[in-house]
Amino acid sequence: MKPHQLQPMIEGMLEAIILVDPIQLRILTANRTAHQLLKVEPGSLIGKGIVEIVAAPEDLFFWEDVAGGLSENIYSETLLQCSDKSIVQVERRVSLVKVGMDTSFYVVAIRDHSSQRKIENELEKLIAELRGTLESTADGILVTNLDGGIRSYNHLFSELWGLPDELMTQRDDGAIYAWMDKCMIDADRYTERLGTIGRSPLMEATDILVLRSGKILERVTLPQFARGRPIGRVYSYRDITQKLADEARLQLAAKVFESSTDAIFITDHEQKIITINPSFEKLTSYTEKEMRGKTPRAFFATESNVDLIDQLLHKLEINGSWEGELWNRRKNGHAYLCMITLVKLQDDHGKTINYIGFFKDRTETHAAKQKIEELAFSDALTGLPNRLLLAERIHQAITHASRKDGTFALLFLDLDHFKQINDSLGHPFGDRVLLEVTERLKRCIRQVDTASRLGGDEFVLLLHEADADGAEVCAQRVLEELTAPITLDGMNFTVTSSIGIALYPADGITMDDLIKNADSAMYHVKERGRSDFRFYQRQMNIGLLSRMKLDHAMRQALEKNLFRMHYQPQFDLHTGKIFGVEALIRWNDKDLGEVSPVQFIPIAEESGVIVQIGHWVMQTAIRQAALWNQQGHTLKMGFNVSGLQFQQSNFVELVAAELEANNLSPDCIDLELTESVLIKDIDENLKKLNALAKLGVKLSIDDFGTGYSSLSYLKRFPIHKLKIDRSFVEDLPEDESNAAIVTAIIHLAHALKLQVIAEGVETEQQRSFLSALKCDELQGYLFAPAMSVEEFERHFLQDAHNLACHLRVSS
Repeated sequence: MKPHQLQPMIEGMLEAIILVDPIQLRILTANRTAHQLLKVEPGSLIGKGIVEIVAAPEDLFFWEDVAGGLSENIYSETLLQCSDKSIVQVERRVSLVKVGMDTSFYVVAIRDHSSQRKIENELEKLIAELRGTLESTADGILVTNLDGGIRSYNHLFSELWGLPDELMTQRDDGAIYAWMDKCMIDADRYTERLGTIGRSPLMEATDILVLRSGKILERVTLPQFARGRPIGRVYSYRDITQKLADEARLQLAAKVFESSTDAIFITDHEQKIITINPSFEKLTSYTEKEMRGKTPRAFFATESNVDLIDQLLHKLEINGSWEGELWNRRKNGHAYLCMITLVKLQDDHGKTINYIGFFKDRTETHAAKQKIEELAFSDALTGLPNRLLLAERIHQAITHASRKDGTFALLFLDLDHFKQINDSLGHPFGDRVLLEVTERLKRCIRQVDTASRLGGDEFVLLLHEADADGAEVCAQRVLEELTAPITLDGMNFTVTSSIGIALYPADGITMDDLIKNADSAMYHVKERGRSDFRFYQRQMNIGLLSRMKLDHAMRQALEKNLFRMHYQPQFDLHTGKIFGVEALIRWNDKDLGEVSPVQFIPIAEESGVIVQIGHWVMQTAIRQAALWNQQGHTLKMGFNVSGLQFQQSNFVELVAAELEANNLSPDCIDLELTESVLIKDIDENLKKLNALAKLGVKLSIDDFGTGYSSLSYLKRFPIHKLKIDRSFVEDLPEDESNAAIVTAIIHLAHALKLQVIAEGVETEQQRSFLSALKCDELQGYLFAPAMSVEEFERHFLQDAHNLACHLRVSS
């Protein structure tokens, strides 16, 4: 059953229904409700990728799970993007439905859930904001209504008053107030003061509370308003016990003042220095007489850090202390880094009486730390930031961009064919090339940007606050810089780069996602010719998962012997007889249905599993050829050999072993190799081809004319046949260019005393044209498609005489 046959059924459903192809994840069909929900014209969804209608970035991972086959039935909530760019929140269920033996698709059922979720989200947001406000404050908070009824409080309030757990869970106002009365040393005065505050709704007050536990709390009371009218009160409590103890600690500090190794100064309430200790004089070379009357601001401030000094003094006033590092100068002008602690001391009434400063020389420690950081965060060869420092700067960029709703870009660079430089000229020479590349990359970015080396020939550029246009300009600049020749040891050469680009936040909100997606985009540049750049697209990861899913399914098919072999007959145009067949692999997966070789063979070649598949094809084809020959049917068996399979060091031995195991004459098989396979490592390939020819195996060039055709290898290699690719045959004889190419190939083959076969012959006009050119052999749908063993034997081997006559008549 085809998806369009289900259209009447899904149109009768109230929910939005979308049917999705399980391999490509593209929409096969959808009902009217789905089109209305997404605000698009009827039928306009068909053919679109399912990820094109999603609005939530995390939904990409959902479809990655679906593409990866992690579940056959998934329920979730998500966001969809309508044609007018509006967002709708929905409930969704995805189910894998199998129809018949070879058809399956995903059914996506969608229900609009936006209104309900909007109300829920607003309520949750309001509650979360209120709770977050209460818990984030540094004070204990108690909120009451005008009658004193407790409306809310935070955990710090309960900690300051030591509230038992049972009081926190019971929410008994009277019990809580009773507990607070019991904690007070002067409970009567405390109660009287609360009464005064309660009778004055607009009153603002500050009180000091002394508890039996020894804590001293500062209470600030403020009225709470709504629409201009008081509705309650907010009480904030702060523990000031430690602050009041500062004066006692100052007395203790005086005892160690003279003997301390830290440089110490003490000021009056106006921040004028009144005394220093001996360590201060030793470190700075200033005497107490010279320092008396100066302020910390005058002592530490320089032209470059005046604003910083003002800020830290302001924080000192607010927080009562400050700690940090500052560069300062000795009396002789020598700079040193000092670690400073400043403390403000107050009396019992909160009045400032003194300031104390402690500092020590940290110059040597700072230099050692810088050296360690340089070693830890820099690439040893290029001096560029390494992965660790890059991660830190990306996190900073994410924090900065998230606060300002900004963006930035990551460029992932990989040098093209750099391995060849290391292999041919050595790693020391390759390191010099990397240093030259590093200098060129530095010229391509701004001072605020970061160039980093991840290792090997991989680099990452972090472009601060860059958008897509800025990233494109930088990528173009990098490509231009690297295009200029590199001259080393009198040798001129060019190193190009493939660049993938990911943008924050569109392509990821974490460092790992951004680097992964930029790497994925770079990989697509490699696939499409190198020396270019490409922006990341969501479909890339889904396509990668689809390839991974197919790769896994192919390996399972090999283990469980699920591949099938079909055979397409080949005819001698002169005699009209079948002289051989081409073995063609077929695969029907239980989940994916019938998978075309056009889909799975490129992925098999990419992953390397093509070697095992090719060996299975060779075993199966030779075994079948031997069986037919034993039955008296002399047929040549042709099958394709992939580049990876042919490059195996023991390939010739494997062919010989299979022929011997099946007692088949070598001249009964025809190995079809593409031109691109033959021109790689020509000398090594020539040895293999001569060994196969010596063994007696026939060799053909498949898809001739589509690759790197060269008369030189046709002359050198022991080839006996050329196969004209179907792309040249399909428009014959109307297409003048294809007609000229086919004519040239046939004349060339005959001039070199080679046989020539045309594939993909589907019309009588094509057959007549090829016959007139004296093409030797034909195969194609005009005569027969590829068939199973049983079909082939039933149609041809049982009555080969009739077939031969039929072909001669057609001729």
